[in-house]
Amino acid sequence: MMVLNERPAHVPRSRACAALGISRTGSYPRDRRCGSPKPASRPQPRQLGSVERERIRDLAGSERYQDASVRVIHATELNEGRVLASVSTMYRVLRADGQTRERRPQRPPQNHAVPRVIAERPNAAWTWDISRLPTVVPRRYLNLYLILDLFSRYPIAWMISAKENAALAQHLFRNALTRHQIPAGQLTVHQDRGAPMIAHSYRDFLDAFGVRRSYSRPRVSNDNPVSEAQFKTIKYSPGYPGRFRDIRHAREWMQSFMTSYQHRPHEGIGFYTPADVFHGHVDTVHARREQALAAHYAAHPQRYPNGAPRASLPPAVMAINPGDGITTAAELLDQAPENMATHTPVTVTEEEPVH
Repeated sequence: MMVLNERPAHVPRSRACAALGISRTGSYPRDRRCGSPKPASRPQPRQLGSVERERIRDLAGSERYQDASVRVIHATELNEGRVLASVSTMYRVLRADGQTRERRPQRPPQNHAVPRVIAERPNAAWTWDISRLPTVVPRRYLNLYLILDLFSRYPIAWMISAKENAALAQHLFRNALTRHQIPAGQLTVHQDRGAPMIAHSYRDFLDAFGVRRSYSRPRVSNDNPVSEAQFKTIKYSPGYPGRFRDIRHAREWMQSFMTSYQHRPHEGIGFYTPADVFHGHVDTVHARREQALAAHYAAHPQRYPNGAPRASLPPAVMAINPGDGITTAAELLDQAPENMATHTPVTVTEEEPVH
């Protein structure tokens, strides 16, 4: 290293290191100082001894306190004039043994089957939900009840009310089932697990009409996609007022929207209208489209290098959660747990107009 330090000023350090056959980076002095040694552990006069720690473990695991929390154990012992340690110390001792978890019996994790509902024709499966509509009065909302046909996306029935309960849901479905003359065993209704949907009175009502029930999984936001998408379509439409003056204003606006919606081409059904698919007018509309495309192809064949264009048809099957091994709602409900309902008293409500 002295040779490097005494080299002429015009000789670079890298060239001198190359002449000496050493690495330039290794030619710099290194700091080889050792770190300060770890201080020796000293006895802590406030630390619990092994006997005291064992007493805490035995007390927490005793038959008297085996289901009690640490704070309850500490408070009970303190009431009886005994102090083993502070609450934090007891937690620290028990945490080292993995005994600070919930000690009471817990409900095991629930496994819910993926709902797979298939519809090959109108009135084979309905999907419905309830959405809130804000009003000009702060923190006051109206409730939009909406039933859609899964196959055609046609609005089967809808209702707006200031209340949300199972009795109104039954009122809505009673009108819808009667209006469309749904026979027993034909229809599957898919919904989420809101309070009106899992009420015993609502479930018994659908069972009496021979309607099968399908439910979304808990805390799964995309198990009812058709209804959720429809609510977004409503609330993001250009004329949506944002807030309604009163329930009459909401009903009038919704009536106008639903009338135009059912006669508007829908992307999910091949840009046919929900009314055409629901009422069986697809063949007529498809023939009209084929005729128009054929006439345009005959007039301008050079614009179609791949041959004559063909009009598309709506999907033959509509499904919720499509996938391999798709099942009907009847097979799915045979596997579904029945402990998902809440007892809801049947209340007398004012008859809301159903559209």
